[in-house]
Amino acid sequence: MIYQRHFIKELTLTAVGIFAVLLAVLVSTQAINLLGRAADGRVAADAVAALIGFWSLGMTPLLLVLTAYISVLAVLTRYWRDSEMAVWLAGGLSLRQWLRPILQFALPFALLIALMQVSVLPWAELRSREFAEILKQKQELSLVEQGVFRSLGKSGGRVYFVETFDVGSGLMRNLFLRERDEKGRENVVFAKEGRFSAGEGKRTLELTQGYRYSGVPGQADYNRVSFEHMSLLVSSSPKLVSPIDHRRTIPTADLIGSSQPQYRAELMWRLSLPVAALVLVVLALPLSYFNPRTGHTYNILSAIGVFLVYQNGLTVLRNAVEDGKIGFWAGFLPLHTAMLLLALWLIRLRSLPARPLRRAFRRPGKGGAA
Repeated sequence: MIYQRHFIKELTLTAVGIFAVLLAVLVSTQAINLLGRAADGRVAADAVAALIGFWSLGMTPLLLVLTAYISVLAVLTRYWRDSEMAVWLAGGLSLRQWLRPILQFALPFALLIALMQVSVLPWAELRSREFAEILKQKQELSLVEQGVFRSLGKSGGRVYFVETFDVGSGLMRNLFLRERDEKGRENVVFAKEGRFSAGEGKRTLELTQGYRYSGVPGQADYNRVSFEHMSLLVSSSPKLVSPIDHRRTIPTADLIGSSQPQYRAELMWRLSLPVAALVLVVLALPLSYFNPRTGHTYNILSAIGVFLVYQNGLTVLRNAVEDGKIGFWAGFLPLHTAMLLLALWLIRLRSLPARPLRRAFRRPGKGGAA
């Protein structure tokens, strides 16, 4: 029908704008956070773009759920505000007949969310963790900045200073390094040249032509040793990340049929988001009701409250499944079923003639007046 095509087209255009705005806001927020960490030296500057990409990909399913929900809510609220919905209802088009175009609009969202949850996100999560593991080992080199004191290694017990640094060759000149060992002895190293090196399962700092001073602060028994070459262990080489190291990286096929509560909880979460997308758009139909005479926006507050309850409820049930308190189906079915029944009840209630809410719960009497 004409109204369905027009309605779906308007929903699609609205969804594009809403998704772009949501993505821009979240990416901007994450970018500011990562750039601040990069400025403090906690994240390599050349890794910011990749980290934002992985993070955005992981947030896409939830953004798609929000986009579908807000799009239906926004378009239908405008229909009520402009009295367009009243015209359609007066023309014999019931609220139930709006379910079909709404579900036609939301079904591609649900399929895309399911595809990402089942196959794309586990792969992306695995790549992200591998990238993070490699980044930890390469961070020392990428954060080298001449004229600035930096910490070296995971413990942060080493501090070094480089007078000049050649980015192309990785060669550092006139290097100062201070560290304290487990016995409390302080070691100070001056070297003419130095560079980071990787090999044989470890990363080292190779120093040439320098001196090493070792002793206890406050005492005069410092030892001075000159050297032509010295190697300092920085860290072990990056290990390969296995898919079983974290449940979010495990392929969905391996989660199905697993008896481990953590795997069941992850499977429940992956399947819940596409179902939630469909249930939420159905809920948006009755929640979009707006009375243009009053101008109150209670429907928006109700819609926000319903989404928060739904989202937090899924999180609570996932945690319960993970802790082994309930089974998979006990965590998956109840909330989706309850929300769907709530949506259908609200649609039925909204389809009834206008009357006080308390009378909506009563059955009409047998001998009621005509």
